[in-house]
Amino acid sequence: MLFSAASGWEIAIKFALGRLPLPAVPEQFVPERLARDGISVLPVELVHALRVATLPKLHRDPFDRLLVAQAMVEGVPLLTADRRVAAYAIETIPAA
Repeated sequence: MLFSAASGWEIAIKFALGRLPLPAVPEQFVPERLARDGISVLPVELVHALRVATLPKLHRDPFDRLLVAQAMVEGVPLLTADRRVAAYAIETIPAA
């Protein structure tokens, strides 16, 4: 299982804005949770960032568009509750 560095960035921003309560600061909570669950980090590579330019305009959120691009490039499914993300030509896993 993979966790995108882009998701870490989004968590940090939402936490700093007070929109995401966590039991600890993100730089402690996220790595501990990933280690506990045996999840590897997927870095954001140039190829991922550039693939965003080829995506149809189905979604405006830059984080979600980057996650879609990563899923395409890496050939991995994307866990999401967002129907707009599921409209892209990628395999998605519905999140509750």
